[in-house]
Amino acid sequence: MIKFTSKSVPILLSFLFNYLSSSAQTIAAGGLQSLAICNDSIAWAWGQNSYGELGNGTTIGSNLPLQVSFLSDVTAIAGGYDHSIALKSNGTVWTWGRNTEGQLGNGNNINSSIPIQVTSLSNIIAIASGHHFSLALKNDGTVWTWGDNDNGQLGDSTNTNSNLPVQAYFLTDIISISSLADHFLALKNDSTVWACGSNSFGQLGDGTTVDSNFPIQITALSGISKIACGYYHSLALKSDSTIWSWGYNLNGQLGDGTNINSSIPNQVSSLFPVKAIAGGFIHSLAIKSDGTIWTWGGNGNGQLGNGSFTSSNIPLQVSSLSSITSIAGNAHSLALKNDGTLWAFGYNAAGQLGDGSTTTRTIPIQVNSLCPVINNIIENNEHQYFSVYPNPSNGKFTIDDSYLKDKIKAIKIYTILGETVFNQIYVKEVNISELPRGVYIVELSNKKNTYKKRIIIQ
Repeated sequence: MIKFTSKSVPILLSFLFNYLSSSAQTIAAGGLQSLAICNDSIAWAWGQNSYGELGNGTTIGSNLPLQVSFLSDVTAIAGGYDHSIALKSNGTVWTWGRNTEGQLGNGNNINSSIPIQVTSLSNIIAIASGHHFSLALKNDGTVWTWGDNDNGQLGDSTNTNSNLPVQAYFLTDIISISSLADHFLALKNDSTVWACGSNSFGQLGDGTTVDSNFPIQITALSGISKIACGYYHSLALKSDSTIWSWGYNLNGQLGDGTNINSSIPNQVSSLFPVKAIAGGFIHSLAIKSDGTIWTWGGNGNGQLGNGSFTSSNIPLQVSSLSSITSIAGNAHSLALKNDGTLWAFGYNAAGQLGDGSTTTRTIPIQVNSLCPVINNIIENNEHQYFSVYPNPSNGKFTIDDSYLKDKIKAIKIYTILGETVFNQIYVKEVNISELPRGVYIVELSNKKNTYKKRIIIQ
């Protein structure tokens, strides 16, 4: 049996399984964290973790992906500013992270560093997250919201926060929901769009800048197939593959060739045909039908991915990426390729790009150690062979080989993808302070046998 401490259990449980041919299938960008679901339906998170928004039982941030604890069969995921949401295949909703406004929806205002179920919800088919509030779409077409309600973003005709889900007024036959800050969009099955919440810059698209605490129809829009929210702007994709945008535009995030706010939808310049859209903090993203990714708006942190820090009020291609199937944005950007690899660019102060650093990137870089492929690694029973402690480790670890009868000659450490990072004559005290965070295999060997253990470096 493996011995765990109470501190290490949530993290260690995340890595007790072998993943075969695993790749990312769903992505989300929170305020300072990123999230993904691998094709084994396991959720991963990385970046800031001050409130437990990574869901691994700690409040320690990570610049590499870590598995979300105690959560499986995940079909959808969303990130708020400092909380996270997941939808399981059985229609239940799970939340973790900051809860000071009730955004976890569990009836209290206590933060949680592990996923907890929103027990009052069932039969959920989609989720979304705003700044400090959350949304869920039921299979009957109704929308349920909880958390911060200062701008009426819960849509229940009040401005009162709620730490339990409440039903948004006037919304039926909804098929899609979106949010990022303090407003949300809802798409009905008749292809009309409804909006609710903050409207300081016209992001509700009704021709005014007046907040609304109940959903209102954007009458200028019809024939809509997809919706997306930025922080203070909104996007819609029509069935004719054109993009329409409205709201805040100081950084050019509306993509109409101007920097003038608009309280009504206008068409995004020179971008067609489009198959997917996403909003960021002050920028926007789109995927064309050929799999290329295009970005526009603010670029002070390189979130447009074109190698510069220059903003653009018209769409520009991220030339280094192709075959893109999914996108997400906040102050950083994420792009998922059809081979399951995830690429990130933009703001990285909290490690939300997942490349093992906190360096802002102006061009896409691949997220490391996500959906690991581990082939033919069989970990030996600890008490019959050897122990590694502390595990997780930080700086150095010690090997206890007192269970072994044969004399060990060499020690090797390699990544879960097979890259050797340490290889020398056997020592019991191993300094790994120069290795980036992640999951590694420690291998001891003599002339006849090899013995393997998995170790996590934090």
